[in-house]
Amino acid sequence: MPKALSVRFQPLIALSLLLLLVPAAAVLCDGAAIRTDSNPTRWTLSTAHSSYQVILGADSVLAAGWFGPVSGARLFQTPEGIRPEEGGTTVREVPCRGGYQALTPALEVVFEDNVRELELVYSGSASGELEGCPFIRFDLRDTYYPLQVSEYIRVLPKLDMYEKWLVLENTGKKNILVENAQSGSLILPPGQYELTQLSGEWGREFYPRTSLLTAGVKSISINALKSQPHAPFFLLRPAGERDEFNGDTWFGELAWTGNWRIDCAVNPNERTQVTGGINWWNSHWNLAPGAKFETPKLIFGFNPEGPAGASRSLHRYLVDHVLPGNAAREPAKVLYNSWYATEFRVNSAQQIALAKTAAELGVELFVMDDGWFRGRKDDKAGLGDWNVDPDKFPQGLGPLIQAVNGLGMDFGLWVEPEMVNPNSDLYRAHPDWALHTPHRKAHTGRSQLVLNLAREDVKKFTLEWLDKLLSENNIKFIKWDMNRYVSEAGWPEAPTAEQRELFIRYARNMLEIWSSLRARHPQVVFESCCSGGGRVNPQILSVAEQVWTSDNTDPGDRLHIQYGFSYAFPARSMVNWVTDEEWHRKATPLEFRFHCAMAGNLGLGSDLSRWGEAEKALAKKMVARYKQVRRTIQLGDQYRLRNPFEADRMAVEFVSRDSSEAVVFAFQTLETTKMAGASSRGSTRLTLHGLDPQATYRVDYGEHSEEISGEILMAAGIEPELDGNYSSCMIVLRRLD
Repeated sequence: MPKALSVRFQPLIALSLLLLLVPAAAVLCDGAAIRTDSNPTRWTLSTAHSSYQVILGADSVLAAGWFGPVSGARLFQTPEGIRPEEGGTTVREVPCRGGYQALTPALEVVFEDNVRELELVYSGSASGELEGCPFIRFDLRDTYYPLQVSEYIRVLPKLDMYEKWLVLENTGKKNILVENAQSGSLILPPGQYELTQLSGEWGREFYPRTSLLTAGVKSISINALKSQPHAPFFLLRPAGERDEFNGDTWFGELAWTGNWRIDCAVNPNERTQVTGGINWWNSHWNLAPGAKFETPKLIFGFNPEGPAGASRSLHRYLVDHVLPGNAAREPAKVLYNSWYATEFRVNSAQQIALAKTAAELGVELFVMDDGWFRGRKDDKAGLGDWNVDPDKFPQGLGPLIQAVNGLGMDFGLWVEPEMVNPNSDLYRAHPDWALHTPHRKAHTGRSQLVLNLAREDVKKFTLEWLDKLLSENNIKFIKWDMNRYVSEAGWPEAPTAEQRELFIRYARNMLEIWSSLRARHPQVVFESCCSGGGRVNPQILSVAEQVWTSDNTDPGDRLHIQYGFSYAFPARSMVNWVTDEEWHRKATPLEFRFHCAMAGNLGLGSDLSRWGEAEKALAKKMVARYKQVRRTIQLGDQYRLRNPFEADRMAVEFVSRDSSEAVVFAFQTLETTKMAGASSRGSTRLTLHGLDPQATYRVDYGEHSEEISGEILMAAGIEPELDGNYSSCMIVLRRLD
C-alpha cells in the first residue's frame, strides 16, 4: 500500500491503532509544530513558511482562524465571525447546515425525524504522529442528535502542506442520511484572488485557465466518473500576481477517484472560502447506527514561491508519500506499446517481430494493447470475456511472453475491466451487471456499457479474472483503461435506500480491487488510462505508478498538455509516447518528438515496422541518452521556464534533489512572426533554477560543452540552440566535484 494514503483505505478500526493520541498540546516533528494557546483557545499548526489556525469560540464552536504565511498568524488575533453575539460563531472550521451561515456548508445531514440542521460544538481534541508527521483531531458533537464529527489535520512540514478529512460516526440507534460531507473547508486571508484550474476536453487535457474570483461561488466538478473536463486541483493567488517563481500561493488537490467537486466561494464580506470533496450530486449515504463514514483527503498548502514552489511541493508529496511500490526510488522503464502498429489485429508472430525491434532500440517493457481476448476484432464486441483469443494465440500468451522475456524485456497488457460490450457472453449472461435505469434508453459509447462495480458480485468477478490473468502469466505491467462516461447510473436491484450510494460504492470498490491486486502481485506496475487523462488524482496515484496523460500524442499539442499537467502532478507519473500522430497535418522531426516525450516517462508507440535504419539509429541514441538522465527527470524537481501558451517557445528544467545534475529541454514551435529577420515571441535565453550557486557545472549541449558557475547559470542563464520551426534541444548540466 502507498505511504500516505494507505491508512485512508483500511477499516477505521485500523486507523485508531495507528494513531498515538495524546491531549492536544505542543507536538513537534521535523520542523512542524502543533501548539495550543489559551484566551481564547487557539491551535496553531505550523510549517517553515505557513501557519494554519483553529480557534474555539465562546459558544463552543470551532472557528476557522488564519491560513497563510507565518508572519500573518502573529498579527491575526481575533478574526471576524467568532464573537459570541447574536448568531454566534459563523466562520466555522467545519461549516454545516444550521444556524446563521457565513460560509458554504461542508456538512449536511438529515436525521430520522427529518430535522435538517446541525448544531456542532467542540467536545475535545487529541494529537500525535501519523506516519512520521504530526496531526491533530478535533472532535465535535451535535447538541441533541447522536452524531459525532471528527476533523483530522495532518501536517507535512518539509512541504509546507497539510491533509484534512472528516470522519462521521452515528452513535445512536436510527439512520442518519448524509447529503453532503466535504473533506474540508479553507478560509483565505482577506483580499481578492485569482483561481488557476486545469481544464479542457479529450485531447486537450490539463490546460491552465486563470480567472478572477468575484462574489458568488465558482464550482469545478465532475459527475460521470471521468475528469476529462477538469483535474481536481486549485491554485489561488492575490489578484494581479504573475511571477512564476515568487508570490503567496495557496494550492491543493483532492484525493478521490469518484465524482468530486471543488468550490471557491466569495462571501458578502469578501472572504474567500475553498471547499473540496465528494460531489454529492445524485448521491447520498445512509449512516447506520454504529457506522462511520470517512471522507477522502483534501491536500492543500501555502507556498511563498509562486506556482513553481506550489508545484514542487505537490510533486514531492506525490512521489515521496503517495506513489506505490518502488516509484519513489526507481524511475519507470522505457516502454513500447503496439497499439498504433497493430490496433486490434494482434497475433503472436507480429507482436514478436515488433518486440525484436523494440529491444534493439533499448526498450525495457513491451506492452500489447487491445485485441488479445476472445471475440475482440474491433470495439463492438468482446469486452467482458477476458479469456485469451484461441484463434490469435492458440497456445495462450505464454509463448509470446517467453519471447519478450528472452529479448530482455518485461511484458505488459492492456485491459478495460470496468466495461462490457452488449455483444459479449458476459452481458448475455448478466445484463443486470451493467448500469441501467428502467424505462430509459441505454446509451453506449464505443459500443460499450459500464459495469456496476458498486455490486459486490461484479467486484468479485472483476478481481477474480484479473487475479487469474496475473497469476497464470508473467505479466509485469497492466494498462487499466476506461473509455466512456457514465450514463443511466441506475441500480434498480439494490434496496431503495442504497441506490443513490452507487457512485461512492463504485469508487470504493474499484480502489479495493486495485489495492487487492497490488497486494497479491507486488511485481506488477499499473498505469491508469481513462480515454487519456480522464482519471488523474492523488488517490488513483496511490495504486497506479503512472497515468496516460492524453490520447493526443501530437508533440506540438503535448507541450501544452504536459505544461499544464506539471502544475499538479510530477513527471514520474506522466507517460509520454513517441508516435507518428500529427493532429494538425504537420511533420515534426523525430528528434523533436523524442525530446517532448523524454520530459516524463518515455514510451514508444510508433509502428516500428515502418521505420528505416536512420530512424532506428536516432531512436536508439535518444533512448540511451534518456536512460542516463531519467532519474533526474522523473524523481527530481521540475521548473517551468517558458510557457507555450504565451510564446512560441517552451522550456522545462529538471534538477536532481542534490543539485548535482540538471536537464533542460527547449522547444521552438511554429513561429508567428513573419517579418524578415524577426524571431518568435518570447526571450530565447533561459535563466535556470535549483542549482548550487557555489558549484561549477559542465553544460553539455550535445555537440559541445562549457563550464559555468551555478550562480551565473541562475543569474544570466544559457542560450539554447534552436533553429527554426519545430526545433528542439536537450541540455545536460553536471556539477563538477
